[in-house]
Amino acid sequence: VAAPPVDIDGIREPVAGSLLYGNNIISGAIIPSSAAIGIHFYPIWEAASLDEWLYNGGPYELIVLHFILGVCCYIGREWELSYRLGMRPWISVAFTAPVAAAAAVFLVYPIGQGSFSDGMPLGISGTFNFMLVFQAEHNILMHPFHQL
Repeated sequence: VAAPPVDIDGIREPVAGSLLYGNNIISGAIIPSSAAIGIHFYPIWEAASLDEWLYNGGPYELIVLHFILGVCCYIGREWELSYRLGMRPWISVAFTAPVAAAAAVFLVYPIGQGSFSDGMPLGISGTFNFMLVFQAEHNILMHPFHQL
């Protein structure tokens, strides 16, 4: 709601994603961390101040890494429940498909590009913009598996 703008490209041109900076529910987003950070882990205690951590996009890494951890724990809990109830564990395996997709967008692609700034923003317009930029850079619509 009130997060300050984030220097996503590392060129001192911050991008605002919060509601108090003129965005609405559709255009508001948690902006990915700065390209200056790269793929380094950027916890709060590594920044000189809270303002620096917010300016470099620290909340994005915090939210994404906790989301991935929480979903993996949920999958483990499903595995445990299916085991204790005497069921086959394939339900938890089936639910790992969305986890794999989220890990690809939030972890694998940014690590492959060398910066978490290339990750998908957490918002509606940011998601659509990410999909357009991803298609423009990698031409995925011409890939044979995406044409099936």
